[in-house]
Amino acid sequence: MTESAETEHIYRIAGMDCAECARTIESGVAKLDGVQSCAVNFGAATLRVRGDAPREAIIARVRELGYDVRDEHSAPMPAGHASPSFVGFLLARRDTMLALIGAVLILPGLVFNELLPFLGVESTLFDLTSIAALCIAGYPVARSAWRALTVNRQISINLLMTIAALGAVTIGIYTEAGLVIVLFALGEALEGYTAERARNAIHSLKAIAPDEATILRPRMDCPEHLGQAGYTGGPCPWCGQHEQRLPVSELRIGDVIIVKPGERIAMDGRVRAGASSVNQAPITGESLPVPKQPGSEVFAGTINGEAALEVEVTRRIEDNLIARVIRLVEAAQERKAPAERFVDRFARVYTPAVVGLAVALAIAPPLLFGAPFMPTADDPGWLYRALELLVVACPCALVISTPVTIISALGNAARHGVLIKGGAYLEALAGVRAVAFDKTGTLTEGKPKVIKVKSAHCTDPITGVCDHCADLLALASAVERRSEHPLAQAVVAAAEDQRLSGRYPAAQSVKAIAGKGISGRVAEREVLIGSHAFFDQTLPHDRALCEEIESLSARSLTPVLVAADGAFAGYIGIADATRDTSRQVIDALHRSGIQATVMLTGDNARAAQAVAQQVGVSEVRAGLLPEQKVEAVHALRDRYGAVAMVGDGVNDAPALAAANVGIAVGDGTAQAIETADVVLMRDDLRLLPFALQLSRAATRTIRINIALAVGIKLAVLLLALFGLGTMWLAVLADMGASLLVTLHGMRLLRYRPADPAAPA
Repeated sequence: MTESAETEHIYRIAGMDCAECARTIESGVAKLDGVQSCAVNFGAATLRVRGDAPREAIIARVRELGYDVRDEHSAPMPAGHASPSFVGFLLARRDTMLALIGAVLILPGLVFNELLPFLGVESTLFDLTSIAALCIAGYPVARSAWRALTVNRQISINLLMTIAALGAVTIGIYTEAGLVIVLFALGEALEGYTAERARNAIHSLKAIAPDEATILRPRMDCPEHLGQAGYTGGPCPWCGQHEQRLPVSELRIGDVIIVKPGERIAMDGRVRAGASSVNQAPITGESLPVPKQPGSEVFAGTINGEAALEVEVTRRIEDNLIARVIRLVEAAQERKAPAERFVDRFARVYTPAVVGLAVALAIAPPLLFGAPFMPTADDPGWLYRALELLVVACPCALVISTPVTIISALGNAARHGVLIKGGAYLEALAGVRAVAFDKTGTLTEGKPKVIKVKSAHCTDPITGVCDHCADLLALASAVERRSEHPLAQAVVAAAEDQRLSGRYPAAQSVKAIAGKGISGRVAEREVLIGSHAFFDQTLPHDRALCEEIESLSARSLTPVLVAADGAFAGYIGIADATRDTSRQVIDALHRSGIQATVMLTGDNARAAQAVAQQVGVSEVRAGLLPEQKVEAVHALRDRYGAVAMVGDGVNDAPALAAANVGIAVGDGTAQAIETADVVLMRDDLRLLPFALQLSRAATRTIRINIALAVGIKLAVLLLALFGLGTMWLAVLADMGASLLVTLHGMRLLRYRPADPAAPA
């Protein structure tokens, strides 16, 4: 249970089979004194209540409406829902078990009265078993209808079915009455089963982290050394630390765990000792193992590689990355898409209207036109048609069509490393027509990198690869090792990558020249490193060299000049290199129909244009302050409509908030991730086309589901009005439509992008 300035309780609900159940609970709890607001998250099966209503009253109201409920942090819900089979699901709950019994009892009447009446096999026993099926399977349905009517003053789907079944009994068609209820109960159970499968798709992430870990702890109250050198108990100073297996729930921040080769990491933490590679695919979807060394961050559920690691725990189990992902997805499911909100509003007025229409249909034709009210030999009668209308009009398929699609899409996105913070953002992403990008850290790697090295004595100016150039890099690295400047670190990293860092010892007598460069003594040589402007002032060099160096700036490279013993030795070109995948991603966005890709950057226009040409964006806006990025986003919205903004830094947060959809790239700042509507959990821009394609697939699926649900209803309704249908056929059509749209929505759990730029 979580509390804030405004008291908030979160509860786990069991027994919700469809979105109608969620509305029933929400309406009932909202009527309690002291409840300021409440919301049921059907996708996560949770109830969030704000206000000062007693916890006991809330739990009692939910149970009064026929559902089980637990405080979020109390004992877990019964595990029956996780059954892999539908039969197992039916046997796990009393209400669904009654539906299964009813299905068995209705079989004789179904076979001989409905499917094979031409055999002439008749028996009162068939009517009795049908009535028994009606009573047994219909009891939970009628009870739920009564509770919703008396507690919520709500005309529910269950009430429609109950009226239809009782009306069928009044007419004397007992098998149809039993069939209506049995099929409806089984259909509701099937909806509940498929919804539970969709929920488990994201909760199954919990299973990838081990339940136990090997922890290093000092031996306490060691009996072998008690009394020695004044030792009276506590941590033994002689035995040191020993390994112990413990449940992860008992681990605390600061504990040190041992992760053996090939073992799953049990807790989020920081590597304290050891070096290995870790397979992070279960969490972030990265295809290649990630090198880890002391100081590197590791996540619970990832798989250690070739060497043992000592990991210091940095988060408790309830706060690890897996738990945070699940909480974010559940919170996202509370933010309904516009289509889902429309269906909810529609269903609230639709069901009562259907009851009124059914009454008018039963009464008006007999009164006005003398048509038969009760069934005759030639006509089913208008009462029967009205009962069919009640069954046909059941909005189950329409109500479930949107939530199950959104739950499936959000779950799939999370498993592939994309957190979409709600159905509203999923739908908004599908409508994006222009995408704006920050440059540094988004389209580029965000880290300086040596791109070009050229010695004054270079023997291969075409390739720029020779021993003189390698010696220049090694010489510069010896001095830059003593600097913390980002450009200096780029030089050192390049020397290490080329195995040149051992050619010279680290420089002596190193002096930083503020804002200009650095100097030092390397192997009895005075080495000076600085900017082009600094060298123009201190070390003359010819005009041709100046023009060559200035051309680096035109290509967005920063030139670093090197001199040895007062003579120009060469230069090093450093740049924030573009990501290898940036061009691939931009091309994929253009192929998918995005009208404009725009780079917004605070960098100078020349550097911005150079990067733009490399990655292929259609527009560039350079020299922008954070507030000017916001203005640029508003201008793009006016021009193109829906706009997405992709960024990773503090200065991107205002623009992310201004866009229709803000997208933060993994490893970005906390401010950017907090402001964003979509988070790419790993530092891979290829997730962007995947998210876009998934959102469009979800929107298409929702539209198709709504069309299927409405189309099937209209077809069966026309059959009913012309006296060509039956009640059990109507409920079978409703059950089939619900199953069809549910399975169609759940296809998104296995959605894979069609474009190769989007990693699966």
